[in-house]
Amino acid sequence: MKQLSGLDATFLYLETPEMPMHVGALNVYELPAGQRARFSTVLRKHMAQRMPMMPALRRRLWWMPLNLANPAWVDADPDMRYHVVEHKLPKSAGTGDGMVEMEALVGELHAQRLDRDKPLWRMHVMEGLAPTADGRKRVGVYSQFHHAAVDGQAAVALAQVFLDVSPEGRQLNLKPSRRTRTASLGLSQMLRGALANEVQQVVGIVRNLPATVGTLKSAAGNALQRSGLLSRGKPSAGTAPKVSNLTLAPRTVFNQSITTGRSFAGVSLSLTEIKAIGRAFDATINDIVLVVCSTALRRYLQQHNALPRKSLVAAVPISLRVKGDTTSDNQASMALVSLGTNIGDLRKRLDHVKAATAVMKSAMGDVRSILPTDFPSIGVPWLMEALTSLYGKAKVADRIPQVANVTISNVPGPPVPLYLAGARMQCNFPTSIVVHGVALNITVESYDKQMDFGLVADARAMPDARALAKAIEIAFEDLRLLSAPVVEDAVDVATDLAGNVIAAARRGVSASVVGMGRAAQQAVNRVARSAMETAVNQAVGAVKRTTGKATAVSPRKTRAGR
Repeated sequence: MKQLSGLDATFLYLETPEMPMHVGALNVYELPAGQRARFSTVLRKHMAQRMPMMPALRRRLWWMPLNLANPAWVDADPDMRYHVVEHKLPKSAGTGDGMVEMEALVGELHAQRLDRDKPLWRMHVMEGLAPTADGRKRVGVYSQFHHAAVDGQAAVALAQVFLDVSPEGRQLNLKPSRRTRTASLGLSQMLRGALANEVQQVVGIVRNLPATVGTLKSAAGNALQRSGLLSRGKPSAGTAPKVSNLTLAPRTVFNQSITTGRSFAGVSLSLTEIKAIGRAFDATINDIVLVVCSTALRRYLQQHNALPRKSLVAAVPISLRVKGDTTSDNQASMALVSLGTNIGDLRKRLDHVKAATAVMKSAMGDVRSILPTDFPSIGVPWLMEALTSLYGKAKVADRIPQVANVTISNVPGPPVPLYLAGARMQCNFPTSIVVHGVALNITVESYDKQMDFGLVADARAMPDARALAKAIEIAFEDLRLLSAPVVEDAVDVATDLAGNVIAAARRGVSASVVGMGRAAQQAVNRVARSAMETAVNQAVGAVKRTTGKATAVSPRKTRAGR
């Protein structure tokens, strides 16, 4: 019996009509030239062929008697006509890129809960998009996977099974399973399994208690020290600003009880440029993503005269998954990061975000190994479902302070183009969850050479997520302009260093061929100079491209080469 872990089952207990607990993505695919068959038909056949490799998609829930403990997974045969469905977009989708029409349909579908009597996933094919410039048909595909079955990184691993790196696909060497299928569980089997799992969880907690207490004590002291709460005076000049993520979030329009409506938008940014900007400011990709979101939120709230004086706080999911682990269960926790939205200067806001993420990473590093993803569940379903229902109906989120204003998640995705049933994926906009008190979720995933942002909001808190998507594009342009002088300075330094390196190489090569004739010395010098100039041009060219310039470097133009 495969009983759900405590964390997996939590997503079932938290689910209400206002809070569906599934994740997914909106993808646009370019079909192969000449394909006439309906893509929904092709996709059903494709998914059926790959189904033996995707156990998370061919199982359903089996509930414990009286909902006493966490449910279990049992085998199921997915009905592809239910799990892969087709939708016709409005005629206006055939005249532009169709994003407005697809976003509206995703907002409608994302608010609908998955049927718990069936495997917890669906794929919606959207027909009616305008073709590409060369006449190839395009379709949209919106996917839903329940969070009880997969987390963000597990969804990426799952996608690697039904997606390919070439339009031809791959040969599957499938062997029939020898495992006895379990389509139902008996009462005694369920009770024995639940009690055995309960005992195992309690024993594990007791065994790890001393180490857990010691780690928590050390982490608490380190967190206070890093946050500056125990230090006196102001930081010295040139040092990173003291930032504390241990604070309540200010009240915003996002901090309210949510409704059954959803608003969705997607936007793509250049991954190459994000990396270049990060190098210019010694920041990570995640730092740049957070500061883009921070700047966009600041602009959006200013436009609505709703920007609080205190900085917004982001809830940032943190993966607890060990490298190489491709299981489909949830292995994640949550951390808090101050976004610096109260800081008007973009460069200072970037420094603030860098400092905040550094504090968060250091704090999470202390406790990451002891954060539980499973725990005893006897009686938990009753308690959590009752509390969740009461929390929503009483609109508690409208009355109590919140620890975060927005959820921002950054999931590493595939670095190469992918194909689904022969169709090339053009974009991958994630769709995630909003909850009472945090009515906005921004999930970002890298794909090929781009970063795709998926914005999901409660329709009452943010009726038009497209406005925030536009603010993200403007924020990214602001960062590009800010980084231009820094990149130019880096190019100048790199050019000077290149000249010094080439000059030194010349001297070294000349000294090593003293015994040769003049013609031999000249030949060796030419070879060395050519090799060095090629290597330096490649390095400096990568930096130059961030400003739109591609001027080659010649040692004759450097100070050292004159």
